[in-house]
Amino acid sequence: MINGVAFTAYAVRDVPRAAAFYRDVLGLGPENAFNAEYVEFDLGATCFALDASPPPGIAPGTCSGVAFETDDVAGARSRLLAGGADVSDVYEFPTCTVCFAKDPDGNAFTVHKKKPGA
Repeated sequence: MINGVAFTAYAVRDVPRAAAFYRDVLGLGPENAFNAEYVEFDLGATCFALDASPPPGIAPGTCSGVAFETDDVAGARSRLLAGGADVSDVYEFPTCTVCFAKDPDGNAFTVHKKKPGA
């Protein structure tokens, strides 16, 4: 039986560059660097990893699907824009507020805020 998500890993070309983006621009942390090709960010019940030696068939720029929860989507979007990220407008849906962005390798992610009662 599956009881949670252990981690999510994105393929990147340059772990230090990608780690700086996710740490300094998006605001992830704390960071645990295992070596020059793999780093993890603690996100509470799970973690987000960057891997320069991904499994066969997974290339930098092809990853998507992670949604980072925040209290301030508009503020996160502003930080992403200031950091030079490719980021969408903020969208309102019945259950959440989101924006969509890409990291320096072109991997896609979502910045998300669940609405109260949703």
